[in-house]
Amino acid sequence: MSSTNRPVLNDLLSRRVVDMDASGIRRAFELGASLENPINLSIGQPHFPVPQTLKEAAIDAIRDDRNGYSLSGGIAPLQDAVRNHLQRVLGWDPNDPETDVIITAGTSGALLLSALALLDPGDEAIIPDPWFVIYPQLGPLTGGRMVACDTYPDFRMTAERVAPLITDRTKFVLVNSPGNPTGTVLNQSELDELRALCRSRGVQLVTDEIYDEFVFPDALGEGGTVPSPARAAPDVLVIRGFGKTYGCTGWRMGYAAGPSWLVAEMRKLQQFTFVCAPTPLQWGVIPSLELSLDAELEGYRRRRDRVIEALSPYTEISNPGGAFYCFFRVPEHLGLTGEAFVEKAVEHRVLLVAGGVFSTRDTHVRLSFAVPEPVLEEGLQVLCELLAGAATSSS
Repeated sequence: MSSTNRPVLNDLLSRRVVDMDASGIRRAFELGASLENPINLSIGQPHFPVPQTLKEAAIDAIRDDRNGYSLSGGIAPLQDAVRNHLQRVLGWDPNDPETDVIITAGTSGALLLSALALLDPGDEAIIPDPWFVIYPQLGPLTGGRMVACDTYPDFRMTAERVAPLITDRTKFVLVNSPGNPTGTVLNQSELDELRALCRSRGVQLVTDEIYDEFVFPDALGEGGTVPSPARAAPDVLVIRGFGKTYGCTGWRMGYAAGPSWLVAEMRKLQQFTFVCAPTPLQWGVIPSLELSLDAELEGYRRRRDRVIEALSPYTEISNPGGAFYCFFRVPEHLGLTGEAFVEKAVEHRVLLVAGGVFSTRDTHVRLSFAVPEPVLEEGLQVLCELLAGAATSSS
């Protein structure tokens, strides 16, 4: 075809993809591939290997020829394991006919299915700012409008901040605790107030709890419980996953649980999109719900404390209650945006993610401490020099 007959790409591409930006996190991956021996503090996944019991369960499923489609909602043994888990941790009745469970292709799959089920073009959903990168893209993907709730400077998405944003087009509020990129954990009182607000305004509350197993002791609620708006409240849609928790992010395994009327529609959508989550890996994650991650959590708490100790003399940094991120402010005296600071860090082989990837503001930087401690120490030494304004060029 000659160039004169070749169609203009923007005439062929949908507005959906034209209106979407590629994830800035992918740029960090690309930079990492171009550097020799990078100090990679941008990684948003655990650094420990998949537990052996999960590997064996998945391998056994493959060898036993459990490789075909499952039902769109997932295999019954995993659904039952999730229901029993939610009974233990949230007080839900596993036999409640008003609730249901769907196994999804990661938590991103659950987020997309829930948004597709709830939003028509022109409808609205409220998301936190800073956000996880998929949240604003749920707008172009569905035709809905994502309304950002400014949570600076403490990164707490409270009912007081959300209430003024609710309109007659609002369908759902999406809360993320522990949060990515901030690591912020809302307390139970804050989450209860948010749930009450959504109930009173007839808005669905969706809670993204992908980091539910990574809550540090100082952020736990009464009796050592993980704060959740879904505690004894099955009208909340809970989205959780296995990848971040058990180091198997590439398996793409998540789930959603909540009102049966909503989960049923998500199952219908999954049938015509993802079809089902990977069947042998569904068998693989069943043992995970009985595992303890206490040792891994203690290791991340120790790393968190070290990051706070090292960086707090140079910059504003909130103390994350969970996940494995710190979100620190670029000092104003440096005169740099988050992106510019990240570029300076790259000159010294340190990979981070600029705050503008997660926010309307580009004043902060996300650091992941899900790395071996010697790597973290090497990176912190460079960052302290950069934040102090002492390091100006690569050696």
